[in-house]
Amino acid sequence: MSDQQPQAGILPAVGKPTRQTIGFGERLRYLRQQRGMTLQQASKATGVAQSTLSKMENEQLSPTYNLMQKLALGLEIEIPQLFAPSSEPKISGRRSVTRKGKGRPHATATYDHELISMDLESKRMVPFKSRVRARSLDEFSDWVSHDGEELLMVLEGQVTVYTEEYEALVLDEGDSSYFDSTMGHAVVSSSEEDALILWVCLP
Repeated sequence: MSDQQPQAGILPAVGKPTRQTIGFGERLRYLRQQRGMTLQQASKATGVAQSTLSKMENEQLSPTYNLMQKLALGLEIEIPQLFAPSSEPKISGRRSVTRKGKGRPHATATYDHELISMDLESKRMVPFKSRVRARSLDEFSDWVSHDGEELLMVLEGQVTVYTEEYEALVLDEGDSSYFDSTMGHAVVSSSEEDALILWVCLP
């Protein structure tokens, strides 16, 4: 942010949006076509099945975080660019409010995610809440790993965090852990009720 502070009692002007927000599928199709890729070529580059790409582009399937990682790697972009063009000017003084239960839902086999602050584009961080349904490490087909770092905080219940490099870590409500996302990891609920956690990922 700029070092120049607004004078007391004077609020800076707020600009109105200059374009409409587009959906994830439309944005994904634009990025693929911008690179001159067919669905088949994009599938080969990202490691994502052609049918899965088609469903995402047609808003018939929401991407998991792992899919977003594969798309970003294959298209040679950062994850936030999947939601907004990187050419947009930097904006200071931004704010986003997500009311309780009003985030964008996205369910996977092990988590019920709620993506938050989705009205902000070109975010450096990817924040979301997750209801952890997994009860055992066996429910994961493989370790979850991706570039960047992330913060995990327990909002409700208790979780066990499994990682490739460390012993299993039990976190109770209010506890948090910050770690390197390239290290394989997985989180399961170890409380009677499904735990609720907050993730903040920095690609």
